[in-house]
Amino acid sequence: LLGQSMGAGDPERGAKAVWLAGKYNLMVLGTIGVAFFIFAHPLLGAFTTDAAVVDEGATALRIFSLSFLSCAYGMVITSAFNGAGDTRTPTLIDLGCLWVLELPLAWVLAHPVGLGSVGAYWAVPAAFALMSVLGIVLFRRGRWKTRVV
Repeated sequence: LLGQSMGAGDPERGAKAVWLAGKYNLMVLGTIGVAFFIFAHPLLGAFTTDAAVVDEGATALRIFSLSFLSCAYGMVITSAFNGAGDTRTPTLIDLGCLWVLELPLAWVLAHPVGLGSVGAYWAVPAAFALMSVLGIVLFRRGRWKTRVV
């Protein structure tokens, strides 16, 4: 919708569509996140009867589900940049947040901090939160409106 609005010369209409899509995605992923958080054990129990695997998986799923809210907007915003013809911004956001932050943070939290796998799991919501914040800030700046496709 953003690309279509840009082509029609109405980037503001496109921006409204992006924020609306973010809101809808927030509702959907928020609902899924709550369900995953509440029903983590039964969901994972459908795949294995190994209690240790279910417990570890439930811990991971609960922590990951906390990232669904920020991920909802992050996904929409980074896709919006692409729709506006700006592939550089989302690429840099993804590289910075998911590769430069998430992977080293997972290692630091797991090993030097000593949280083990739980520390590695917490790196995921941290990276998605930063991805969403950066995406929202950069989208609001509006440089994508002047992008020539």
